[in-house]
Amino acid sequence: MAKYRLVLLRHGEGAWNKENRFCSWVDQKLSSDGIKEAQNCGKHLKALGFEFDLVFTSVLSRSIQTAWLILEEMGQEWVPIQSSWRLNERHYGALIGLNRAEMALNHGEEQVKIWRRSYDVTPPPITESHPYYEEIYNDRRYKCSDVSQDNLPRAESLKDVLDRLLPYWNEKIVPELKSGKMILISAHGNSSRALLKHVEGISDKDIINVTLPTGVPILLELDENLRPLGPHQFLGDQEAIQAAIKKVEDQGKVKSAEK
Repeated sequence: MAKYRLVLLRHGEGAWNKENRFCSWVDQKLSSDGIKEAQNCGKHLKALGFEFDLVFTSVLSRSIQTAWLILEEMGQEWVPIQSSWRLNERHYGALIGLNRAEMALNHGEEQVKIWRRSYDVTPPPITESHPYYEEIYNDRRYKCSDVSQDNLPRAESLKDVLDRLLPYWNEKIVPELKSGKMILISAHGNSSRALLKHVEGISDKDIINVTLPTGVPILLELDENLRPLGPHQFLGDQEAIQAAIKKVEDQGKVKSAEK
């Protein structure tokens, strides 16, 4: 019997997910398909009887919008939401805005997979000449963060994501879990992967093969020491989920017409 249960998910599809671009810290709303994914996620969680006490999100709109839509579908709009940059997507540095398939064509599929999925490889850092630098670092949401703008990352490996996420997990989320609250975390592909790595003890080598589709809830069942009682569970139609995972993996491959 699980002592604690936690639902984690990657937000619904965003506009740049649809365009196969590295979105990262550029703020994006959900696409029309992403809105449907979030609504369907809420319907499914409601049908399974989940009742949340608290929701955590990043400070990016696609994460927050997903949480709103889920709670609305569940009739739980009143549930409190807390947001932190520490749950943000990985900072992809100079790769932000670039098309993954085009990058695979230019740099090779293996290099793109390393940039996207490896644990400790950091992409080239963003510079002030980058087209999205000003949009990110002049954004008011980061003036309210718990670190100065000078200390915000300019590029991150997955290890860096875990390092900035762990203090928030240990100081904010874990105490709420241990108080008996049912928690939903509406985050991103890499912040969710980093958290799964920590909670499930996934190796540095094996994390490269963990892929999360958009808008699919993940159930974690934990013992009194917050150790998993089993592997994480994707909730929903398993065949559809596997197809969605393959779609995400294929984003980093050269399109067949270009090979």
